[in-house]
Amino acid sequence: MENNECRITVVVPVYNVKPYLERCVDSLLAQTAEHLEIVLVDDGSTDGSGAVCDRYEKQDGRIRVHHKENGGLTSAWKAGVELARGAYVGFVDSDDWVEADMYARMIRAAEQEDADLVVCGLVFDFEDPKIPKREEISNFRKEVYDRKALEQLFPVLINDGCFFGRTLQPARVTKLFRKELLQENMKYCREQVALGEDMQITFPVLLDTRKLCVIPGYYPYHYWINEKSMTGRYDGAYMEKVRLLSERLNAISREKGVYDFGPQIRNDFLSMTVLAVKNEIYRNYRAGRRAVTANVAAVCEAPDVREALEHHTMDKLSLSIRLYLRLMRKGHYSLCYWLVLVFFKVNYYLGREYKRQ
Repeated sequence: MENNECRITVVVPVYNVKPYLERCVDSLLAQTAEHLEIVLVDDGSTDGSGAVCDRYEKQDGRIRVHHKENGGLTSAWKAGVELARGAYVGFVDSDDWVEADMYARMIRAAEQEDADLVVCGLVFDFEDPKIPKREEISNFRKEVYDRKALEQLFPVLINDGCFFGRTLQPARVTKLFRKELLQENMKYCREQVALGEDMQITFPVLLDTRKLCVIPGYYPYHYWINEKSMTGRYDGAYMEKVRLLSERLNAISREKGVYDFGPQIRNDFLSMTVLAVKNEIYRNYRAGRRAVTANVAAVCEAPDVREALEHHTMDKLSLSIRLYLRLMRKGHYSLCYWLVLVFFKVNYYLGREYKRQ
């Protein structure tokens, strides 16, 4: 496919996902959109995923494969963007899949409105059939936003006063980006960011966007939650990852200079800190209550967390979140411990733990 023929490039980072890879690629080959190419970026897979990619490349001319040394998710999709020939670029993670009309509908909206960014929704599909599916989409109220309308969203873009009150759902997989705008903002992406890494590209791109289109009530992207994702592992570096993401968002906000997002980023940081506390308690409970509560105290007594607890501007919090933040602020870490074990275990079985960050 020549460059001037290609309308859409779909970038698929691939790393050790052999059991799911065919489902993903087959869903892309079934797309009804014309002039679409698929770039499979094998990020140093060791389970045979790379060979599966090569087999697909030989079978279908729409597929190109790029093999690279392992560098992590961000490095893989950055490599894919560099190779993109389409006027617009989308992303699909290799253990997920999409509906056949996803990119046809998104490119139609993009071309009709000459939009820089098109947004749809996703659905969480759980391997455990007892957990119901759940839909999620950015909290945009209109179908088309020009630049003036987008700027009116800036005061609530990252936090609208609620716990995790993001108007912009950060997932790159629910977006179709104008390629030039995406490439111009690639400089903001750091491979070291390993939590919420999508935000470091969707945030700066939106700040440069002149027109955005939303496809309301449309959830064509299937985000797969398997047993490994559900059981999870304790991450002792979680809080440092939270800090690194917030540092990147503040740096982007300062460099773009279009609005002061500092208070919203602080609110988002505090919301993610609650998840860090949850991670410490729920994932590390085998270490024992004393050790875990000591670690929770270390998180909550750090200067940046104290500042966020004292000065956040979230004024639409539920009673339960207000109570929990008060317990963190007042140092009642044993109560924090017991509440998390009960509250998050209930939410785990209800499937609410998997709000994509």
